[in-house]
Amino acid sequence: MPANESAPSPKKKGRRSRLIVLALVLALVAGVGYGAYWSVDTVRASFPQTTGKLKLEGLTGTVEVKRDAHGIPQLYADTDQDLFRAQGFVQAQDRFWEMDVRRHMTSGRLSEMFGSGQVETDAFLRTLGWRRVAEEEYRSKLSPDTKKYLQAYSDGVNAYLKGKAGKDLSAEHAALKLTGDYKVEPWTPVDSVAWLKAMAWDLRGNMQDEIDRALMTSRLSKEQIAELYPPYPFDRNRPIVEGGSVDSATGKYDPQSEGSTNSSRSGDSSGSSGSSGNGGFSGLGGLNALGGRGNALDRQMSALAETLDQVPALLGPNGSGIGSNSWVVSGAYTTTGKPLLANDPHLSPQLPSVWYQMGLHCRTVSSQCQYDVSGFTFSGMPGVVIGHNQDIAWGMTNNGADVTDLYLQQVTPEGYRYGGKVLPFTTREEVIKVAGGEDKKITVRTTNNGPLISDRSDELTEVGARAPVGGSAPERGAGYGVSLRWTALDPGRSMDAVFRLNRAKDFDGFRAAARLFEVPSQNLIYADDKGPKGNIGYQMPGRVPIRGTGDGRMPAPGWDPEYTWGAKSSSSSSDSASGDSGTAAKGGTWIPQDELPWEFNPKRGFIVTANQAVIESGEGKYPYTLTTDWGYGARSQRINDLIEAKIKDSGKISTDDMRLMQTDNSSEIAALLTPVLSKIRISDPDVREAQKLLDGWNYTQEPDSAAAAYFNAVWRNILKLAFGNKLPKELRVEGSCLTVRAPGSTAPADDLSEMVVECGERDADSAQPDGGDRWFEVVRRLMKDEDSSWWQTSGTRLDKATTTRDELFARAMKDARWELTAKLGKDVGTWNWGRLHQLTLRNQTLGTEGPGFVQWLLNRGPWNLGGGEATVNATGWNAAGGYGVTWVPSMRMVVNLDDLDKSRWINLTGASGHAYSSHYTDQTELWAKGELLDWPYGKAAVDKATVDTLTLEP
Repeated sequence: MPANESAPSPKKKGRRSRLIVLALVLALVAGVGYGAYWSVDTVRASFPQTTGKLKLEGLTGTVEVKRDAHGIPQLYADTDQDLFRAQGFVQAQDRFWEMDVRRHMTSGRLSEMFGSGQVETDAFLRTLGWRRVAEEEYRSKLSPDTKKYLQAYSDGVNAYLKGKAGKDLSAEHAALKLTGDYKVEPWTPVDSVAWLKAMAWDLRGNMQDEIDRALMTSRLSKEQIAELYPPYPFDRNRPIVEGGSVDSATGKYDPQSEGSTNSSRSGDSSGSSGSSGNGGFSGLGGLNALGGRGNALDRQMSALAETLDQVPALLGPNGSGIGSNSWVVSGAYTTTGKPLLANDPHLSPQLPSVWYQMGLHCRTVSSQCQYDVSGFTFSGMPGVVIGHNQDIAWGMTNNGADVTDLYLQQVTPEGYRYGGKVLPFTTREEVIKVAGGEDKKITVRTTNNGPLISDRSDELTEVGARAPVGGSAPERGAGYGVSLRWTALDPGRSMDAVFRLNRAKDFDGFRAAARLFEVPSQNLIYADDKGPKGNIGYQMPGRVPIRGTGDGRMPAPGWDPEYTWGAKSSSSSSDSASGDSGTAAKGGTWIPQDELPWEFNPKRGFIVTANQAVIESGEGKYPYTLTTDWGYGARSQRINDLIEAKIKDSGKISTDDMRLMQTDNSSEIAALLTPVLSKIRISDPDVREAQKLLDGWNYTQEPDSAAAAYFNAVWRNILKLAFGNKLPKELRVEGSCLTVRAPGSTAPADDLSEMVVECGERDADSAQPDGGDRWFEVVRRLMKDEDSSWWQTSGTRLDKATTTRDELFARAMKDARWELTAKLGKDVGTWNWGRLHQLTLRNQTLGTEGPGFVQWLLNRGPWNLGGGEATVNATGWNAAGGYGVTWVPSMRMVVNLDDLDKSRWINLTGASGHAYSSHYTDQTELWAKGELLDWPYGKAAVDKATVDTLTLEP
């Protein structure tokens, strides 16, 4: 099997069994073997009614649903509750299969739909307790108005479901009905709230990095690991906020402040991004307390990584590529004279798209009907997540704050050790119902540092029981476990924030809404049309922990109170939520919201957020460590450069300029490496032929570019030779095998008797090295050290050992030449990047693991794409796993604050989740070309674009 392909793991094989049965039934439902009539009847039975009139129980007045040529709905109502009731009804019309699967996932009930293969995933999700936290939020945290909106939305969904089953809902539900006794349950408000937990999970920050660093300790030294996680390049790539700090007099963040004189308040200052930055390893102190137990920890982290691979990533693989672009330009520098705001979140390619386009309009905005908002939302959730109303526009990107920590727990028969005492676990029983099988009961154990997630892995339990003890660590007892502390497991008010954003009228209202947006922690950008040139702004919201000892880079010793969140706070401070912010009082567990960074109308005239560092922290700078694992700023700096170049060239930026920036395909790593690669002496004429492709290349990754294809293949092979083959098997891609010295071998270097074959174990989407901009920075810092040990490789039967940078580069160029010959043919004139870099849109259940013919029925593609990893046009790929597209700009929008009807938007797929609807993927071709659709907002523009009108009546 080629190194870039993976065999399915035993767990994944087991997971497929019921899906295959469902897929076979779906094939029959779709007409395979039963004739065209039943096929058409069954597939079309679930298509929504989009014209005429329908009764909708609970309405107090009529609601109009106006759809344009792409099926995008704009709703008009006279009360808030009518508006959200209709939103629930309409989203269920288009996307109920997606909504149903999603709520079963967030509640740990996938086994009820798909059988025993999902039990382990359900058990893990029950252990995290997303649903329980959502229930607590709904019961005790959310405002009365939010609860009314959630209930109205649920009533609308249930009105749609009434009297429907099987094929009336979707072709997938028809298959499910024919394979068992599955019955659709009514929708509840908690089903909507729980979705925010899934969103937070996929945007949870550095948990994967924390696991990876722990796993690396089995093969690499502390210094080598630090080289693979270099500090953020503040001297080259701008942070979001330049300057500013917490004012010592007011205790609030001030964009004009020259910086605090206090040291970092969140963990050790050695781990702050201001001094040693990402290279700081204060977190290793906790692991050093374990003495010589590296092998036990290694197996623990490996088992945890495997468990995480089984959890569905609804938004995308949690790695260096997931993120987003957003930027906003002041009216002083736009052709319209008012701000322009762009946003494109980078998420997993989903079918249907994770986003749903929609307008929610009160015919007359008043105290009875407060909303006039349009944008992108999630099916299953009321309101609009990203978009604009009549006064402001906003966008979001993931800010990457470190909001998760793993804790090693010393487990005893009586409980777990903490602060020299044994504390009892908080326990609860959970029953997992299994379609076609027996129920499974699990016990969830929770510590003061979160649920014991190691209970969900037999291997972790065994390792914990056998882990040796010594040094300053406590006695082993029954062994070590692993718990997870995560901000999203504390009830919050993020759902309140959505509605507050939707009706905000100015920057103060925007910031007030942001205070409630606790998880996931995001970068929020802002624009309005007030004043001569409008206003632009930025706010970092979110619940970010104040750590005691450690910086969150490595698993912490759970028995040591110094590593607990808030441990450095004064004993008199309160950890309880205060006021409207939903965060802890100053000195508590969380960084106070008043002390989080923000900006308003910065002098430079624009704000860029693209997962780079938010702000530089450390002595004399921002006093808190938000994370030590920022994205490294390749995309953000490119956007900064494009904006500045356009302003310098013409002085003004247009809406179309913003669109073109979103599709920029320039590669930073190509600009760094290509001049060096072009000068390397190559004797093999075939490799030399490929090398010539790089001559005169402008480093843009267009889909028809042969040079881009060859360069990216060379980059992939450089990473594999220099780093990938030196990483432990737990990080390498599944199915990639190497001959290595047996663990613990003491044989001389020239003794090959103790060599063993070791195969990678990591899923292709999360394997390392993934080639993201962290690896850009790693290689950049090594370029001048041409004799670094990283450039040294062992020889093979066909290749000599390499000892220098250029020798390794030459070997990578040769390997790339023959890899592409196998994939694209020997004639380099026929090569192009798009043939390697393909996007296939897959139905997220049967389209991923069903038989090939069912995937053909439900999936769409492939599309040959340009762009690439850490490029503004972020069609990401994992260099360890192959060239296929693993995340994408999941939507794109440009908001024109001068004339909202001249704003533009596009979705990855289409409005519909029904596989044979004309709106299933009717936006994808335009999306792939970088084009945008008109985005009507005002009533006249909406009426002009309307092709179907449905009237919902009481």
